[in-house]
Amino acid sequence: MAKTATIIATLLLNVSFSVAQLNTLAQAAGKLYFGTATDNPELTDLPYVAQLENTADFHQLTPANSMKWDATEPTRGVFTFAGGDQIVAQAQANGQIMRGHNCVWHNQLPDWVEAGDFDNATLLSIIENHCGTLVGHYAGQMYLAESQKDAWDVINEPFNDDGTFAQDVFFNTTGTSYIPTALRAARAADPNAKLYINDFNIEGTGAKSTGMANLVKQLKAEGVPIDGIGIQSHLIVGEVPTTLQQNIQDFVDLGVEVAITELDIRMTLPYTPILAAQQTEDYRTVISACKAVAGCIGVTVWDWTDKFSWVPGTFAGQGAACPWDVNLDKKPAYEGIVEGWLS
Repeated sequence: MAKTATIIATLLLNVSFSVAQLNTLAQAAGKLYFGTATDNPELTDLPYVAQLENTADFHQLTPANSMKWDATEPTRGVFTFAGGDQIVAQAQANGQIMRGHNCVWHNQLPDWVEAGDFDNATLLSIIENHCGTLVGHYAGQMYLAESQKDAWDVINEPFNDDGTFAQDVFFNTTGTSYIPTALRAARAADPNAKLYINDFNIEGTGAKSTGMANLVKQLKAEGVPIDGIGIQSHLIVGEVPTTLQQNIQDFVDLGVEVAITELDIRMTLPYTPILAAQQTEDYRTVISACKAVAGCIGVTVWDWTDKFSWVPGTFAGQGAACPWDVNLDKKPAYEGIVEGWLS
């Protein structure tokens, strides 16, 4: 009898692989979405867009670049939303929800922010205006129902790997005051938005995760609005932290939700069957960890195809990080995601 049940389960799993689609399975597992980042230049690639619009795989989009500070306020007080509006329109046309990305980050800043030599009060007022205007522009546009509120990465990458705060124009001028200023401005601009702090290398337990946890505790103690932690998950094949699920649970236990916000799993090229098998297992592990924790509300891959992955341009000799290859064909990694949702 046990052998028969195992055979039936294996057959069902194989059938599931052949027909499964990633968001359908995520929602069946009780999550809000499985989604992907995208970027404006990619929207001219018609085969890419056809898959991007496949809501059985992707129920959520994140704009990779077009809502960042240099794209939205290139000159002080002068805002432009054309790029972000295009991604929002893309999502709305297909009934997909949006994640705002991001309000305050030390990269991709226009020169006027970094070179302005602003004093504490002035820079805080600039942050308040930027976050309030950006989030306010999209208020009410980025979710479908009360249960699927839009989310914003209000603060992006505030920590060093040792858990100390990154030395940047915001911290060096205001200390940590820029963080509550940005979060409060975002809440005022869109009371329905879920407000996140988003960072990398917080997938497993360690100094950086502890720094994030301590910050969330402090914000909550001070009455600062904070709803979620974004775990980016730019991972390396064979190096998924063994403490990932426990770390997600630890964050949720702080009284916030968690999202896997920028998942990809890169390898040193060339792509080989051995690396593909490990990557498949790694994707399964990440998805299983999110599935196992009720407060992990969804997963976003940092673009779905190697054709548009950021990895080769950033990490020399590395790549093949996405679940689809450069020809837009599914890789074994796709099956790893499927198996993670089914496990």
